[in-house]
Amino acid sequence: MTRLGLVVNPTAGRGRGGRAGRAVHDELRRRGFEVEDLSGPSLAQATDRARAGALRGLDALVVVGGDGMVHLGVNVVAGTDLPLGIVPAGTGNDVARTLGLPRGDVPAAVEHLVRALADGPRAIDAVRVGAPGRGAREWFVGVLSCGIDAAVNARANVYTWPRGHARYVRALAAELGTFRPFGYRVTADGEVWESAGTLVAVANVPWIGGGLQIAPDARVDDGLLDVVVAGPFTRRGVVRIFPGIYRGRHVGDPRVRISRARRVLIEPVDALGVAPPPAFADGERIGPLPLEVEVVPGALRVLV
Repeated sequence: MTRLGLVVNPTAGRGRGGRAGRAVHDELRRRGFEVEDLSGPSLAQATDRARAGALRGLDALVVVGGDGMVHLGVNVVAGTDLPLGIVPAGTGNDVARTLGLPRGDVPAAVEHLVRALADGPRAIDAVRVGAPGRGAREWFVGVLSCGIDAAVNARANVYTWPRGHARYVRALAAELGTFRPFGYRVTADGEVWESAGTLVAVANVPWIGGGLQIAPDARVDDGLLDVVVAGPFTRRGVVRIFPGIYRGRHVGDPRVRISRARRVLIEPVDALGVAPPPAFADGERIGPLPLEVEVVPGALRVLV
């Protein structure tokens, strides 16, 4: 019998995660799978339970929620042969969007998962990030951001309304009140960009923030990261360019530069602007700069 570990975020999607989790658990058991609920009252406890479950022996780990739960799953299974299944039930679901998973339809997502269990997993890239000179590394699969996008993410995470994209728009409006350009040095495979800036993102997938197409040409299985940097915009400039990010139109602005690399070092430069905000990846806080980012081709096996 196939044995699945299930981790549910009950607060994802303003409570949709808990309802979706119960539905997924019941449907998988009905289909004859052995299901072990590894959920916990906090992200840290759920991660510990998931790792313990993996050590006991699972055929796959299934997460139910948004990009934060994908982040949890990636940090349990990346670099191993244990596949990750995803049932989207969050607000953003940018990784699920990239992988073509059904969003907002739990029965369809479960059907997709069951077919993928029969067909076998697909290998995609995962990304390691950590402070230079330190051994500790964290995995992510989506986008790492450390500009105004990260500040907006941090603020949006504490809002309970509105839902979806509008939450990020509200957070952007609040951040613009005190915005000043940040100071950066970004070294991507040896090529250096040093400037005051508004936005820096290292993308393994095209989308961030619930549908913002930050890196339209990013691919999750090409062994490369799309490095997006934007020079110092005024507050009015940010307001003008932000709506175009939903369709990726910002890439046509001469102050926006996109390159590709396997390894990226992002450092703060105080002489060029204010200190950049702490970085976020998959919507989860990673920590302050400097940070080293490295793609690991094929490090993650996903059920898609």
